[in-house]
Amino acid sequence: MVNVGIIGATGYVGIEIVRLLQKHPGIKITSIVSQNFVGQKVSDIYPTLRNVFDMKCDALDIEAISKKADIFVTALPHGVSKEVIPKLINLGKRVVDHSGDFRYKNVDVYEKWYGIKHEMPELLEKSVYGLPELYRDKIKDAMIVGNPGCYPTCSIMGLAPLLKNKLIETKNIIIDATSGVTGAGRSTDLAYQFCECTENYKAYKVSTHRHTSEIEQELSFLANEEMLISFTPHLAPMKRGMLCTSYANLKNETSSSELIKLYREFYKDEYFVRVLDEGKLPETKYTVGSNFIDISLVVDKRLNRVVVLSCLDNLGKGASSQAVQDLNIMCGYAETTGLESPGLYL
Repeated sequence: MVNVGIIGATGYVGIEIVRLLQKHPGIKITSIVSQNFVGQKVSDIYPTLRNVFDMKCDALDIEAISKKADIFVTALPHGVSKEVIPKLINLGKRVVDHSGDFRYKNVDVYEKWYGIKHEMPELLEKSVYGLPELYRDKIKDAMIVGNPGCYPTCSIMGLAPLLKNKLIETKNIIIDATSGVTGAGRSTDLAYQFCECTENYKAYKVSTHRHTSEIEQELSFLANEEMLISFTPHLAPMKRGMLCTSYANLKNETSSSELIKLYREFYKDEYFVRVLDEGKLPETKYTVGSNFIDISLVVDKRLNRVVVLSCLDNLGKGASSQAVQDLNIMCGYAETTGLESPGLYL
């Protein structure tokens, strides 16, 4: 049994991790940290947990909580980790972090897109990008795992087989992505209130979203060359779910069926990746509540362009359940442990 602490446990990502781990057969939650609810039962904050998980929230006292757990999952805002993670690492703890602070290999790129000084560049050498399908061998022994963003996970996995096999042009790739409102976190900002979101659909941070740089980093690694992409995020009037539509020009003429066969070969050992049959398209309701990502594609023969559709739960494979998948790898458990549930559908 591995003891795990969750810092930032009462946000949407944190509480989803609590929900998943409280029934995990090989992991015991021994500390949940929430500065706003110190001493309160988490089940009083989220009543769905009543009689299921009633642990009280700890204060963020590194010395005290470090004695309770072997691995910590941090679900803190970007930049806040500098006050927490170095201390945990110095105490010999391993960390799965949900901020953008440990996803980058080039600190200058992080500072440009996030607008803050990193202050922990030496720890980037110890961090591994937490996308299991690409980095599981490194995740296994990592001290710090930078859990990917939801948009990057959905986008990268949709395009990885094409770039790895050098089937598409690396110029002019376009990604249109749509997320549920929980992608903004448990925010009280006006833009995310019910009356502002319901019956409304909008683009935001066009050409400036910070996840653009994260996607570019990983696609560049796959292509073995520096890449720039056009990325536009959208907000949909739903609680959770994500759909990315990626457009890329093919180098040679091919068919949808041939590319689907290639995708199935590329992801043949990946339980959580479901490559759909030709003519089938992913929908958010098939992945919400799960750790699955559904992928399909269509070749537009008129333009010799491939359109890839990838779909996941922004709180699941895009955040919390992917963190559990990472934890399973770090702890030596089967990756599916605690994550076998299908999507909610309704």
